[in-house]
Amino acid sequence: MTSANQLWVSDITYIPLANGEVCYLHLITDAYSHKIVGWVLADTLRVSATINALQQAIEQAVEMTGGENLTGLIHHSDRGVQYCCDPYVALLQKHGIAISMTEDYKPTDNAVAERINGIIKAESSHPRGRFNDIGHARNAIGRYIHFYNYRRPHMSIGYKIPAVAHLEKGIQKKMWQKKKYPSTSSNKKEGCNIFAKPNSKSGRRRMPAHLTKTECPIQGHPVLPNKQARALQVQQGDCQQNQHNSLCCVYYISRT
Repeated sequence: MTSANQLWVSDITYIPLANGEVCYLHLITDAYSHKIVGWVLADTLRVSATINALQQAIEQAVEMTGGENLTGLIHHSDRGVQYCCDPYVALLQKHGIAISMTEDYKPTDNAVAERINGIIKAESSHPRGRFNDIGHARNAIGRYIHFYNYRRPHMSIGYKIPAVAHLEKGIQKKMWQKKKYPSTSSNKKEGCNIFAKPNSKSGRRRMPAHLTKTECPIQGHPVLPNKQARALQVQQGDCQQNQHNSLCCVYYISRT
């Protein structure tokens, strides 16, 4: 992506209230700038609220491009009924917006939208507990979305705020560093299981040398450096009870 209004991601997330009820936040976010370009907080999942959020997004895009035809823009969402219904699809087609939907219901297929959901909940509602009612929620979330768009910097757009990135062109620089994991044959075959090599003298299995210099996920946790971690090494004979695998897996437990 090289500019705003090339790809929108849409989703609906629930916001819990103090009385035990929930309300629903209908969102549309620009994937290039991460700016929230349309949102509605409603007490219903009816498509009228979802269409209202879409109309907000279309209005800002028309203002930026100077025309009603938004050909080249892609609208991505899950397969919720709100995004598949005739009125919603017709509004997209009216403006020449291409339709993209997830293949199934994996959150990773709509990762940017899911990430925005998590940020809003973590930074606007969770710190203060549940909102008293939908009016309270709408006021607080509205103020937070303004803060998110105009004050909150993002690593994914070079530590800029979404409102600034939304007006720019060119590839946005991502400021995070990708983690590098060792690519060994045992990693590829057994996922996160790391097998130790036998020690010829003691018969015990020892930690592979490459694990002292890098990180590798085991059961969702990173391997820490030697000074902060210890290995539980199991004798080879103890693993013979496992008919599926004659090797021993070394698990690493961080010190607390």
